[in-house]
Amino acid sequence: MATTFKSLGSSDVTTTRTLLHESIPVTGSIVSGTYGGTGVALGSEPHIKTYSHGMFQSVFDYPHLSSSANHIFDITAGYASTSAMSGASSTQNAKKINIYNQMAQVLMGYDETGSVRLFDADGDTTGGTKIKECYFLNFSRVLTKDEVKKGTFQLELGSVSAFAQGNLFDKRIRVTDTSGSDGYFVNSPAGEYGVLFAETIRDGDATLSTALLQSETITSNASVANTRPACGLIFYQAGVVVLSGSTFNDAALGGILDTSDNDAMEMISAAAATHNGFQIMTGSTIDVMASALRNRIYNVQFNNTTELNSTIYFCRANNTEFNYSANPTYLSTSGGPSEIVVKDATAGNDPISYITSVGLYSPDNELLAVAKVSEPLKKDPSNELTLRVRLDY
Repeated sequence: MATTFKSLGSSDVTTTRTLLHESIPVTGSIVSGTYGGTGVALGSEPHIKTYSHGMFQSVFDYPHLSSSANHIFDITAGYASTSAMSGASSTQNAKKINIYNQMAQVLMGYDETGSVRLFDADGDTTGGTKIKECYFLNFSRVLTKDEVKKGTFQLELGSVSAFAQGNLFDKRIRVTDTSGSDGYFVNSPAGEYGVLFAETIRDGDATLSTALLQSETITSNASVANTRPACGLIFYQAGVVVLSGSTFNDAALGGILDTSDNDAMEMISAAAATHNGFQIMTGSTIDVMASALRNRIYNVQFNNTTELNSTIYFCRANNTEFNYSANPTYLSTSGGPSEIVVKDATAGNDPISYITSVGLYSPDNELLAVAKVSEPLKKDPSNELTLRVRLDY
């Protein structure tokens, strides 16, 4: 227990904020359905958990019944009640509308009339194109920590038109938040969010030469030029990706795919009469929709962010302070009055102590925290010490 106290002044305390980032790569084999082999039906893979309510799927990095499995993200899909897909004949119509409304009210909030705002393609909630049909990817807090780092999100999707399980990646598009680092929005009750854009990264040839998206040009040096079409939103603090259904449709169905090279994606069956893209939403369950998206995910990666707040205390020991130990054996009372026990018992020797720990106390002298030094620090009247104590939270 301390017997000597020293008060800390305002100049002895400061605070800092540090952002730590970690790269999170999620390989496509875990997500796309090839984890259990192509002989395992989509939705029946051991690392995919489905629920009796049928409103979303959960993706794990190991079989979900394993004690070592970690939850990666959930996948679901929905549409607005004003969507052309909404109707009494649509499969799970009420559930899909409820999912859309639930996500929209949490992520977009309400307008001045009290109505839930629809997801907006360009982030301008006052007007513009609305995203009425979409997938939702809700990433686990284990991965995103405090938030997804802006400008680092990438989602690669196989864009081969014809259906095949786990073999759709000869052509790929990449969805990124390219403007996220400086072009994000703050008009969401869930925090900051950015617009997702798509670009061609593989066209099936040895060199990138053919655009898979509308209004896209591939330059002579195999890079993408012109406007990248918007295809969704990412909410950084919430860790939620809203992927527009237009990502899977060609222009004839209101999508972003270039019809001249790539029809709407065939999502669930090679026996389908047409490549019907996101239009399968009307006749498919949410579980089927989730499996269809997983089957086309080649890779997901982003950097997460951990916000570390610290209070730093500068504990200063001047030359005349803390030169005596709090250990009662430091003083000897044998044979007379108390005296300092020194090595050679020579009168007049300066006192010496060794600092091993620093205690932080409340104004009522209640011990709140203890900091240990790596090795004892010698303290005597000939030196001064400043110990930097940091509390992280």
